[in-house]
Amino acid sequence: MTMAALPIAFLSPRNLVALLCLALAVPAMADAESDARDAHHLMVAPKAIRGQTRFAVPDVKLVRADGREVRFKDELDDGRPVVVDFIYTTCTAVCPLSSQVIAELDQRLGASPAVHLVSVSIDPEEDTPERMRKYALRLEASPRWNFYTGSLEASETVQRAFHVFRGTKMLHEPATLVRMAPGQPWVRFDGFVTASELMDELAGHTAVR
Repeated sequence: MTMAALPIAFLSPRNLVALLCLALAVPAMADAESDARDAHHLMVAPKAIRGQTRFAVPDVKLVRADGREVRFKDELDDGRPVVVDFIYTTCTAVCPLSSQVIAELDQRLGASPAVHLVSVSIDPEEDTPERMRKYALRLEASPRWNFYTGSLEASETVQRAFHVFRGTKMLHEPATLVRMAPGQPWVRFDGFVTASELMDELAGHTAVR
């Protein structure tokens, strides 16, 4: 007969303590995954912090939402100012807000193709090109806004290059990066940047007014 099957009256104080600890541990373990899912809510900066740095764009292959395999470095180095963020399509906290900001920026840029908007999946095993296309459709993304997925290794390489890799998508934090041209420094916004802040960052470097 196991300890759990014994009547409580027959258990020693030591076994009673062990049984109590086990009873407390089981629901805690069951809640661990949901706690991880919610943890990033507490880590999100309420307002974006602006900084400037340099990143070496990795020469890896990603897959655009149109299904075409491309070299990520070539996609970013096409001469246009570029705005980059990191998302995953099943995200319910950070991504809907950050994607809405990029969607607003996309609308405010009007018909000008002068800026390249880039969203990279941090969950490429789930985010197929088809799923990324549907995500783009929901946001009414213009042709200037491209969505990328690919292999897990390639996605993590890109995340590490831009210092946004957190080991798990559950700890994803909002980060938006802006670069005016190849070879120039990157401006990094940690936290929820606004479309107006991004427009101001781009002003003077493009035809945007």
